[in-house]
Amino acid sequence: MDTKKHILIVDDDKSILLSLSRVLIKNGYAVDTAGTAGEALELLKNRHFDLALIDVVLPDMRGTDLLGKAKAELKQTVKFIITGYPSGEIGAKAREEGADAFILKPIKMTELLSIIRVFLEPEETRYPEKEEEKYTLSEVGSDFSSQA
Repeated sequence: MDTKKHILIVDDDKSILLSLSRVLIKNGYAVDTAGTAGEALELLKNRHFDLALIDVVLPDMRGTDLLGKAKAELKQTVKFIITGYPSGEIGAKAREEGADAFILKPIKMTELLSIIRVFLEPEETRYPEKEEEKYTLSEVGSDFSSQA
């Protein structure tokens, strides 16, 4: 059984598709890419994605319109809208269509990975406890009483 989280990247900029794919695959995610909304819709017919990164400006429709058109297919999917041209109108439309986050270009990979982890991974895997940090109250109390 494949336990990798599956991410769909929708962007017409091939360099962004390539760089995001490489980073996400290196970090343990399965990735599919689409250069148009039409390609994304075809992929969504046949596969569930845990997360979708969707650019606002696509050749065949706006990314926010893709969210609306694929509402049923994306119901159980975390949705991030990506844009290099932020505006209140785009943000409002993205929220209205169900976007979970708004990512600005240029994309900072470490920040993107952190946001993805918050949405996709259980808290214990996002912030694993170090073995030496696990103490019971009685252990901590006995350490302090022996120092007195």
